[in-house]
Amino acid sequence: MNDIDHIYSNNFGVAFQWRRGTAKHYKKVQVVFRDTGLLLSKEELVQFSKNIKCTKGESGLCGQCTQDEGCRALLLDTPAPQITLAVSYKELQAIQDLIEGTLFQINLDNYLGDIVGS
Repeated sequence: MNDIDHIYSNNFGVAFQWRRGTAKHYKKVQVVFRDTGLLLSKEELVQFSKNIKCTKGESGLCGQCTQDEGCRALLLDTPAPQITLAVSYKELQAIQDLIEGTLFQINLDNYLGDIVGS
């Protein structure tokens, strides 16, 4: 774990940046949950957060969806337009926490860096 800078994690997944990487990994965040790994820019994280909110708002959930963790009836668009994830409502909530927590930590780090750098 010496090769990563941990940003945020919850019981469902983790977000981190690679310490050493190629130019294409520079300033990107690796988000890993379930059996999925996404390498996203800050702008893509913001878009993913919007996609999550949209999915939560549009979903006509049946009574079982909020209770049954095995029901993966929700389709969550990722920032890559050709990839959509089938998730349960509980997974959607966990992914939302992971993405929003990651964005919060990145913004806080940037803010504190600006204060210290001044």
